[in-house]
Amino acid sequence: MLEGVAEKPTEFEDAVTWAAWLYYADEMTQSEIAKALNVSRATIVNYLQEARERGIVSIRLNTQASGRTEIARRLMDRFGLDGALVIPTGEDRDLVRRLGDAGARVLADQIKQGDVIGVAWGRTVLSVANQITLPDPVNDLTVVQVSGSSTGEPDFSPELCTSLLSSRIRARCVNLLAPAVLSTPELRDMLLEEPVLKKQFDLIHSTNRILFGVGDVGAKSTVRISGIASQQEIDDYVRNGAVAVIIGRFINAAGGGVGGQHDARMVGIALEELKQTPNRICVAGGAGKIDAILATLRGGYATHLVTDMATGEALLQQ
Repeated sequence: MLEGVAEKPTEFEDAVTWAAWLYYADEMTQSEIAKALNVSRATIVNYLQEARERGIVSIRLNTQASGRTEIARRLMDRFGLDGALVIPTGEDRDLVRRLGDAGARVLADQIKQGDVIGVAWGRTVLSVANQITLPDPVNDLTVVQVSGSSTGEPDFSPELCTSLLSSRIRARCVNLLAPAVLSTPELRDMLLEEPVLKKQFDLIHSTNRILFGVGDVGAKSTVRISGIASQQEIDDYVRNGAVAVIIGRFINAAGGGVGGQHDARMVGIALEELKQTPNRICVAGGAGKIDAILATLRGGYATHLVTDMATGEALLQQ
């Protein structure tokens, strides 16, 4: 075919927008569109891809579809979950981004007017925050940071995750105005008596949804580079049975909290307070986190799980 794009209707900005409209709105085939625009079918394929990259077209997969898979149903039955979304297993290097995309879709589908959404921290939580979009604007939303601020790793800090998510969904942002860990339990107790922090914790306790990830305690784990605890402290927790970290709190294989000096010095939502939040979305996956996710599910900390197929299968084999 000798290509020369046909003259486009004036209502369309360019040929890419025109092709996207004909394909998604008028439901024409790619061959029909190629004939109408006087270009090859390969050109139409490129136009449609460009339309998605430019944000002209946004494709939303109903999260209930992935929730109907056998693995998702078995995870819900085994661990008493209200919902589970299991994505196909892909490249490990791409897993955080793909889990973030899936977690963003789950959260976006659930958000309702008046929600107070608690946000934890970590790479996966940041990925959710970075990718979430709401199909329609939702009014009167509040996003609140549920753990104190960290000076260790700014790339996925609690304040960054909170501010990014709130910006993406146009919500009120409330950051927790305190360090994640203080030098002594006594200082922590004194600080929590401050009126401004009491007010912020009242808001944390009013959250009806919370988004969190799960950390392992291995040599390359997020908790070891986050700055919330020293390597010696983490090693001590591991010797006392810790296999996972949830919002800075260490838990054992049965899901019970592993107390200690570090825990007594932390500023943020406690494990039992987390479990009192009605809707708790846990986004986590990967071979290195099987034990950590299993402990989280055994402890009843999640109502909804977003993970990948290989992780889901491994959890069911335990």
